[in-house]
Amino acid sequence: MSTSPSSAGLRRDSATAAPRRDLWLYVFAIAAIGNLANGAWMLADPAGWYAGIPAAVPDFGPLNEHFVRDLGSVFTVLGIALAWGAVVPAVRFPMLAIVTLFYVLHALVHVLDTVRGLVGPAHWAIDFPAVYFPAVLLVVLTAVVARSAPNAVR
Repeated sequence: MSTSPSSAGLRRDSATAAPRRDLWLYVFAIAAIGNLANGAWMLADPAGWYAGIPAAVPDFGPLNEHFVRDLGSVFTVLGIALAWGAVVPAVRFPMLAIVTLFYVLHALVHVLDTVRGLVGPAHWAIDFPAVYFPAVLLVVLTAVVARSAPNAVR
């Protein structure tokens, strides 16, 4: 049985080709770690999180440890969803869509609280890095993932 040089070369090239890197794995993993770390901090030390996170959380009202732990549970679930998406490409779109929905709703709550005067106008800038920017970034990433993963579960 003979093979043409071109077909033999194709097989050799494909067999020795470097594996394609999955950059989404890293994006999802980093986001998962951030959410899991925040959730763990909220669950383990609500008072420390309340006072220590650089987001002027006390401006929104007094510490409610139960409520902080409730939200810590949410961030933990979001981190698990992102970790699942990191390792199972087929579920990336729905996992990211769920996480994005939370972040957008959370940002809208901050907009409402700032607009109605619960907190001062300085919160537009204070909330930008940890509330508004992540929500916008996640909307963009969700759109990109939706377009780049035609076989994703939707």
